[in-house]
Amino acid sequence: MLLDISSQCSYLETRTEIVPVFIKRLVQFERTVSLETRCYDWPPAILKKGLKALIFSAGQSKAYHVLETASKLEGAPSGIGTQKTQYDIAVEQFQRAADLMQLDQNVQEILRKPRRILSVNFPVKMDDGRILLYQGFRSQHNNALGPYKGGIRYHPNVTIEEVKALSMWMTWKCAVAGIPFGGAKGGVTVNPKQLSHRELEVLSRSFFSLISEIVGPYRDIPAPDVYTDSQTMAWFMDEYSKNDKGNALAVVTGKPLIIGGSLGRDSATGRGVAITIEEAARHLKMDLKKSTCAIQGFGNVGSWAYQFLEQAGVKVVAVSDSKGGAYKKTGLWFNEVAAYKKKNGSVINLPGTQPITNEEVLELDVDILVPAALEDVITGDNARNIKAKLVAEGANGPTTPEADDILFKNDVTLIPDILANSGGVSTSYLEWVQNLQHLYWTAEEVDHRLKNIMVKAFAEVYKTSQEHNVNMRTGAYVYAIGKVRDAMTIRGWV
Repeated sequence: MLLDISSQCSYLETRTEIVPVFIKRLVQFERTVSLETRCYDWPPAILKKGLKALIFSAGQSKAYHVLETASKLEGAPSGIGTQKTQYDIAVEQFQRAADLMQLDQNVQEILRKPRRILSVNFPVKMDDGRILLYQGFRSQHNNALGPYKGGIRYHPNVTIEEVKALSMWMTWKCAVAGIPFGGAKGGVTVNPKQLSHRELEVLSRSFFSLISEIVGPYRDIPAPDVYTDSQTMAWFMDEYSKNDKGNALAVVTGKPLIIGGSLGRDSATGRGVAITIEEAARHLKMDLKKSTCAIQGFGNVGSWAYQFLEQAGVKVVAVSDSKGGAYKKTGLWFNEVAAYKKKNGSVINLPGTQPITNEEVLELDVDILVPAALEDVITGDNARNIKAKLVAEGANGPTTPEADDILFKNDVTLIPDILANSGGVSTSYLEWVQNLQHLYWTAEEVDHRLKNIMVKAFAEVYKTSQEHNVNMRTGAYVYAIGKVRDAMTIRGWV
C-alpha cells in the first residue's frame, strides 16, 4: 500500500531530536505490514540533522516518513522507546482506583478496554486533483450510564491509543458530572491547517458518513474537540440528517445557535474550571482576591478560565500559548492580553512583560496553576518544582501518575481533568436535552444549571478523596467507577 503524504512532512520540523529513533522503528514496522509511505520534500530542519543515510537506503528511491503521527495503525509503534502512551496512563490511573476499591475482577476486565473501536480509511479529493487517504477512529468505552458521548478531534498526532484513553476518561468524566452518558472519543489523523475550507468539509462529511452506523441521538453523540468547531458539527449533523431523513439536531452538540446550539457552550469548559477552583479555594480557606495564578494555554479553555478567575478577584501573573509566554509580577489584565494575542497571533513579547517558556510557567511561585494546553506537561521530572498549592487541569491528561504522587506528597491539591474540565460535556448534555425537547433556555439558565452540576460533582469527589485519604484524581476515579459498576450490575452485565 502506498500513501503519498508529502503535504504532511512539516510535522517533524520541531521534533528533529526524535527522528533517528523513530525512523528505525518505522522501517521495522513498514516491513511487517508492507506499508510504504512517501514524502518528496523533507523539511530542511530534518535534513540538516544528517538523516539522509537513515531515510534513504542504497538502491531505493523512497523516503520513510512518520505519516503525521506516531501510530497510523493499531499495530504501529505507539510511542518512542519505552514512553507510556496515553492509554497506558489511563489504565494505570484506573487500576490505582480499582485496587483501592477492591473492584471485582470481572468488572475490571470490562472497564480496562473500550467496548468498540471503529477504524476507517477514506479518500479525499484535494483542490489540486490529488486523492489522499486519511484514517479516523471512534472509540466507545462504556455506555452503562447512557449513550456514548465524546468529542472528535482533527490533529496530526491522533492515534488509536489516544482515542482509547480519551474515551475511557470520558466515561469517568460523565459519571463524575452526574450526567446520563457513557464515554467515547474520535479523531482523524490530519493537519487541518493545511486543508482548504472545501477540503475540510469533504473530509468531515466523509468521516462522519462512515461512523454514522454507530452514532445517533440515543446511541453516541459527538462534539467538538481539538481543531474542530461548531462548523464541523454543522457538517456532521447535516450529513447524518441525509440518511436519517430529518433534522437530527441531537446527533451532535457544540453546534451553531441557528441549528440547535446552546447558549453558554463556548465558555462552558473554562467556566467549569473556574467554578472548581472557587470550590477548592473555599475548602482550602484560600482567599481568591489575594491569590495569584499562572495559566499554561490561551486557547478556548485557558482564555475563558482566565476571564472568570479575573472576575473572581484572582491576579493572573503569567499566561502562555504554543509559542511561549508572558510574565508580569503585578498582574496581567485579560483584555490587554486578548487584544495583543488577536493582533499578533501570540502572547509573547507582550509590552511590559518578561518572556517566559511554557515549562517555566508551570514552576512559577503562584497560588494557583492551570495547565490548559497539552498532555503530560507535569511529570516525575518537574513535579517537585511545582510551587502552586492548587492545580486545576484545564487540559486532558496534563499530569502523569508519577507526578500525581509527588504533588500529593507535597500537599498540592490537584483538581483532576475529569472534574475540572467537565463543564464542556455538562453543557453539551444541556444542549442535547434542549434539542430533544425543542425548548431552549437563556444563557443565565444554562450557566445556573452548569454551576449546580459542577458544585455537586466537586463536593462528591472531595468527600470521596477525604474518606479514602487519597488525592482528588483517585477520589474522582473511585466515585466514577463506583457509579459505572453499579449501573453495570443493575443492568445485569456482571
